[in-house]
Amino acid sequence: MAKVLTFLFCLSMVMVSCRESGSGKIEVFTLADTNKSWDGNQLPEYPEGQPHIKILKFIIPPKTQLPPHEHHVINAGVLLRGELTVVDENNNTLHLKAGDPIVELVNTIHYGKNEGTEPAEIIVFYAGAKDIPITVMKEMKN
Repeated sequence: MAKVLTFLFCLSMVMVSCRESGSGKIEVFTLADTNKSWDGNQLPEYPEGQPHIKILKFIIPPKTQLPPHEHHVINAGVLLRGELTVVDENNNTLHLKAGDPIVELVNTIHYGKNEGTEPAEIIVFYAGAKDIPITVMKEMKN
């Protein structure tokens, strides 16, 4: 996992140190910089083993709810368009609009729903270890 973190740090430094070329200046915006998930809880330690990174793009149709699930690895995403509401097993709720970041819950049952009139499109980055599932379907406890 240290190699993955080193790679991501080096990539961010390259992006910051790029010189102007062509028609404009490169801008960098921090969307998330935290060690906590959106509900304020501390993120767990990275798992031992061979690091495994997965990046998924979800397009959630209007008036659609994802099934309850939990993640066993740290993940974060950015809502590219639309709106998305995330609800955990304690009814804590997060409302996202296009451009908003999310640092997802780990080992906590939750679901997302698109209550809007247009598709919600989100890209999510999962940082785990080989053979650890990123998502496990669950039943809500309440």
